[in-house]
Amino acid sequence: MDLLISTIAERPDLAPLLNRFPADAWPQFMYASPVASLHFDLIEQVYAEYTLVAVDRDRPELALAKAYSTPFSWDGDLPEGGWDRVVLRAAQDRSRGRTGNLVSALELTIRPDARGTGLSSVMLQALRRNAARLGHDELVAPVRPNAKHAEPATPMAEYSARVRADGLPFDPWLRVHVRAGGEIVAVAPHSMTIPGSLASWRRWTGLPFDTSGPVVVPGALVPAHCDVEADHAVYVEPNVWVRHRL
Repeated sequence: MDLLISTIAERPDLAPLLNRFPADAWPQFMYASPVASLHFDLIEQVYAEYTLVAVDRDRPELALAKAYSTPFSWDGDLPEGGWDRVVLRAAQDRSRGRTGNLVSALELTIRPDARGTGLSSVMLQALRRNAARLGHDELVAPVRPNAKHAEPATPMAEYSARVRADGLPFDPWLRVHVRAGGEIVAVAPHSMTIPGSLASWRRWTGLPFDTSGPVVVPGALVPAHCDVEADHAVYVEPNVWVRHRL
């Protein structure tokens, strides 16, 4: 494979490929984040230099991977609000004409048929290089551990601290980050909040959502909370902060 990784700023002709990934690349409910539009609707205008796309030069009409990041202003410990807080603070920075002092990864997606090829590690390294090129001395990431969905009842702090015999994280995606030079620094307990009516959750998941209380949702890292009387359910996802010093 002759791989090309470029920012959208360098190759604006590749921007349309960002929206041509399979709909099942993520669990359906993840696309319903009420905060996401504050970033993703502005990528080509505002964040083109922070957005990467990877293509096979022999098949340039098909994106194999994409990676989003954003600058944001923050001092002190990384926010407990994780992904949502980064996007909200970046929006606040834009409204005030302010340049962020940190850069955070937001998403790294590999086409399902290209997974297991080591491309996630390649894209993470590309994010690191791009952040350094843009003048940042570190890249942070509210990481969504990709095997945590198999243990929705396990507290994230316990899960993220679990290591293998070689000392590397048990979770494959956390392991990629640590191998790349990242350091696990904290849990973001309410990194992404996704609310919705029960009809919406039924549509997103195919589950009945007919009993109040926790609901285990395929692909979710923790249970969603259902309130039948209020006709409402909410999913509050914890992530893991990883810091990459560049």
